[in-house]
Amino acid sequence: MSDMPAKMGVIGAGAWGTALAQVLSEGQDELLLWARETNVVAQINDAHENKAFLPSHPLRQNIQATQDMSALAQCEALLIVTPAQHLRATLKALPDSNAVLILCSKGIEEATQQLMSEVVHDIRPDNRLAVLSGPTFAHEVAQGLPTALTLACDTEETWKKLYPLVAKSTFRPYFSDDIVGAEIGGAVKNVLAIGCGIVEGAGLGQNARASIISRGFAEMLRYGAARGARSETLSGLCGLGDLVLTCSSTSSRNFSLGKGLGEGQSAKALLTDRATVAEGASTAPVLQQDAKARGIDMPIVDAVCALLAGETDSRSIVAQLMGRPLVSEQR
Repeated sequence: MSDMPAKMGVIGAGAWGTALAQVLSEGQDELLLWARETNVVAQINDAHENKAFLPSHPLRQNIQATQDMSALAQCEALLIVTPAQHLRATLKALPDSNAVLILCSKGIEEATQQLMSEVVHDIRPDNRLAVLSGPTFAHEVAQGLPTALTLACDTEETWKKLYPLVAKSTFRPYFSDDIVGAEIGGAVKNVLAIGCGIVEGAGLGQNARASIISRGFAEMLRYGAARGARSETLSGLCGLGDLVLTCSSTSSRNFSLGKGLGEGQSAKALLTDRATVAEGASTAPVLQQDAKARGIDMPIVDAVCALLAGETDSRSIVAQLMGRPLVSEQR
């Protein structure tokens, strides 16, 4: 371990957290990566690989894995990459520090219907805050393939502190001050990706998938507006960009979950059999409940929720969506 305190730490050593550690360790003396699992810490430190979550991607030797949260206390910035439903517990376990907290978890808290930034304001109100979101697959980022994404910050001062640490040769953050918009895009696109996976699994064709993406984007815009997000944010990397990527490939955990549902498998079996988290499965019912309370029409989200709950099958849902009243496309 270096004698100098690490400037950056990543909390969560799943595929995405490990990929972020790999790309952000470029040019750093040391980057700390916190993992819950003892075997993952040992693999990273001894073999410089995370065989459990990101196999076949050699990691830089300046990445130091740890299970000790207190080791992160001196970091200038902490990327939090734990599943959305565990964010509150993770924040409570963090040591006291002045680090900027960069949220990389995408979802809405089930118990409170709060966005991740609202959870931070509850638990760590004095820390500066940013959200990192955009069209990214972990294995491509780990390979050093070109990636652009949104870094939404609470102030321009926070942005000026972060971008020298986050911007790398193949990893390009674009500034936004719309934290809510960046969060809404990331949360809603996961649910819509399940819908596109359902279309793929049921063999309903590319026309249907394009319809889900475009009409789902309209749902994202409606919900975003109700929660204070700007439409231009949702039309950018962290909204439409992320939506297109996640709805188009089995590299997406949410798309893969939907594909299994479309093929007739049960949500319970699919979710039990996964080592990684498909955030959209937790977000969907919370999103549906909040949208209904706000009077927002989100039929695709409703359809995904019905399939996740085992209330219907994919073809019945498609027939129901196709039978909706024909109205202006702008609604």
